[in-house]
Amino acid sequence: MSSYQEFEAEREKIDFLLEQGYIIKGVTENLDGAFLEFDYQGNDSTRSETERLHILHPDSRKYFSTILVQQQKKAGIL
Repeated sequence: MSSYQEFEAEREKIDFLLEQGYIIKGVTENLDGAFLEFDYQGNDSTRSETERLHILHPDSRKYFSTILVQQQKKAGIL
């Protein structure tokens, strides 16, 4: 798989969770990539409360960083 395809696959996973009503709640970064923790904010009680993604591609890390800043601005944190 090409580098761009890897980025696209990770971006699609992030976007899918965000569209389902999850928000990024935590990030743990290490030499193996980043682990994103998502919390569900919707009303559907059948969904899992938390989801976790392992992000490897550097462009995907930039992508979720931008989303995280947008979430914090929306919440009034920044």
